[in-house]
Amino acid sequence: MRGEDAVDLSAEKVLQTEIQFSQRLREILQPLLAETDFYRIAGGTYAEAHTRVAYLKHVIEDNGGWRIFYDDDGEPFKRENDLQILYRLVWFGTPLDIGREANDGRGPVDFKASKGRHKTLVEMKLASNTKLEANLKKQVEVYQISADAEHGLKVIIFFNYQERQKVERIVRKLELHGNRDIILIDARSDNKPSASRAT
Repeated sequence: MRGEDAVDLSAEKVLQTEIQFSQRLREILQPLLAETDFYRIAGGTYAEAHTRVAYLKHVIEDNGGWRIFYDDDGEPFKRENDLQILYRLVWFGTPLDIGREANDGRGPVDFKASKGRHKTLVEMKLASNTKLEANLKKQVEVYQISADAEHGLKVIIFFNYQERQKVERIVRKLELHGNRDIILIDARSDNKPSASRAT
């Protein structure tokens, strides 16, 4: 296979993955959101950012949303961008200003929710990220200083037991266990039995 053909094949595979992701997104999230008063949530940037992360976590872990991250062969896509897209969707209809990839001088943070002088940052990470420990240790705090933000949330998604163990080990090492601003999202496919088989 020539180099040009390989590039074309790779681009086609990326496009196909994006189409699959979009279809799964519509199938899973839209009916759930249509049945709720979710978009009428009100509150400060910190409370609202937490509420919307909690809702996203609930949809992924409890309402089948984890399927969005898997291809037809059962392999996870594992892209931070997909989690960011989902999080952006749960901010529809908010009176707050939600900036994605906001850069206040020290690099782009995934999200900045602001209302006047009140700001909360949200950073999304894959558990498989090789720089996860360094990111948890410093990244959001650096962005907070740069953006003059009061709060920063760190959302980490994992796709298997080993990734969960890795995150928990890092959180303990950094003495962040119990910190409510670190939110883990379980997107494993092997621990979600159907209700008829759950015990």
